[in-house]
Order: sequence, then structure tokens, then C-alpha cells
Amino acid sequence: MKKKFLVTGGFGLLGVSLVNFLLKKKYFVVILDYKPNRKHFFKKSKNLKIEKGNFCEKNFVEKILKKYNFSCIFHLGAQTQVLKALKNPYETFMINVLGTINFLEATRKSKKKIPFIYSSSDKAYGELQKKFYLENDKLNAIFPYDTSKSSSDLICQSYSKTFKLKVGIIRSANIFGAYDLNLKRIVPETIISILKKKKLIIRSSGKQKRDYIYVEDVSRAYFKLYQKLLNSNDQLKIYNIGSKYNLNTLEIIKKIYKVMQQKPNFQIKNYSKSEINNQRLNYNKIKKELKWRPIYEIEKSLKKTIVWYENNYKKI
Repeated sequence: MKKKFLVTGGFGLLGVSLVNFLLKKKYFVVILDYKPNRKHFFKKSKNLKIEKGNFCEKNFVEKILKKYNFSCIFHLGAQTQVLKALKNPYETFMINVLGTINFLEATRKSKKKIPFIYSSSDKAYGELQKKFYLENDKLNAIFPYDTSKSSSDLICQSYSKTFKLKVGIIRSANIFGAYDLNLKRIVPETIISILKKKKLIIRSSGKQKRDYIYVEDVSRAYFKLYQKLLNSNDQLKIYNIGSKYNLNTLEIIKKIYKVMQQKPNFQIKNYSKSEINNQRLNYNKIKKELKWRPIYEIEKSLKKTIVWYENNYKKI
């Protein structure tokens, strides 16, 4: 029987990449997303099914799990914008926390041993107090988006430890790549400002440091985690995934201008203060246990990303 995978948020940056990864392996994939149907993001395939709906609705989630015999649930769907979370924290907590609980609860009640893989974030750790984060560090978030991720992360751990659910958690660095329609993220915003020949407005000081990782590397990590859960007696696996590219905002912006062979044209406004200043992930654990490491160089990855926006930004 062909394996079936559920990918929530399948029209998002990571979702598109992971769905394509699974389709190439000839698996059957069900996308659950509330956004307008973006099936054109994928090649036509009899192995792809789109379900439109809201995973904040408990009954809807239960129906989806009953309808399909899933081999794994990849829960990527979320409200992912820091600024949006500041403006509407209630909606952010509802989507990111309640939505996650609905899947965990439906899985628990179904009594099926379905691996559940949750897309957490480096922001779940809060402000970095040392050289880098380790998986056993305390989750200490403050701001609404960050806290929504740390809360859901802890709830996933609770369900795994209490109810013996197979749960995987990935705390990822800043992901970039094609199909990112969250245009206020720094990589697409910079690229599009250049394509439109407009000055880039930097809301922060430009000094916040992040790990940057190409989306195709992240997809591989998710699938490797699924394989690990499938072939292990362990109920809970947590991994950081990062890269060697720990850059501040100005550094990543200047890299994009250089790759696009344009003179930097930006202005620092520094009015956004509610963000973590410094983040860096130690990902030795996943290198050792899953034999995963990032393989894409940042300049080549940015070039591939830029080409996609050159061909598509007028349609967004």
C-alpha cells in the first residue's frame, strides 16, 4: 500500500518544498491549507490531493484523519509572521497552539501510531544567552510568535511523554527559498525591492543575527526525521537544524545585492524593537544521529531563489 503523508501549510515556503520532495519519491500527499488553491505550484500528479480547511476546527481535523490512513503528519501550517503576531497575538496563539493541539488530540483519540512531526523554531528558545542553542536548553520565549512556538513545542513533548505518541520536533533556523509569499521576510522583501527598483526599508537596527538555511536542506531533514521515528523505539525526537551562515540582517541584505549585481539601496529605520537580537543553533545532534548536514551554499541558493522571484513576483 502506498504511503500517504499529510502536510499542513503545504502552499507555504517549506510546505511546497517538502511536498515536491515526497512526490518525487512517489508517495501520496495530502495538502491541508486554508489559503486559495495553489496547485499550480506543483507538477500535475495523481498522487497529490488538496484539502482546504481550518485546522483550528477540531471536528474538521478529526474528519481528515478518519478519511485518510496517514503514514505521517507533517504539521508545518502556522501563522509565521513576527510583526503580524505583535498586531494580533490572539489569532497567532489560536492558530499556532490550538491548531497543534487539535492534531495531537485527534491522533491520541484515533489510537493510531501515526508519527507527528512538528515545525518548531529557533525562536522558541528566546534570546541567546551563550554561544549557541542546544536541544536540551530551556525554552524561554517572550514575544507572541516566539511563545506560540515554544508553547506548541512543549505541548508536543507532553503528548508524546504522557500518551506515548511518536513525535518529532524540528527547531529550524531562518529558512529562505522560492515560493515564499510572506513578503515581509527579509530575503523576499530585499529581492522584490531590487526588482522593483525601490529603496529597501529596514525596520530593525540591521544587527540581529540569525542562521540562514536553504529550504531544500530543511525538507531533507524533515524526511530523515520521519524515517528515524519509523525505525526507532523512541517516542520523541528533537533536533536543531541550522547552517554555517550566521549573519546579521545587513550581511544577508548585502549578499543579495551582490548576487543581483546591484548597488545597495536601503535605509535603516530601527523602529521594530520586539525581536530577538541573537540566535545560533548547534546542530551536531542531527548530524550525528540522522547523518544530515546542510549541503547548499548560500550564494547559489540565493541565485535560485532570485530566479524564482524574477519569474513570478509580478504574479504575487
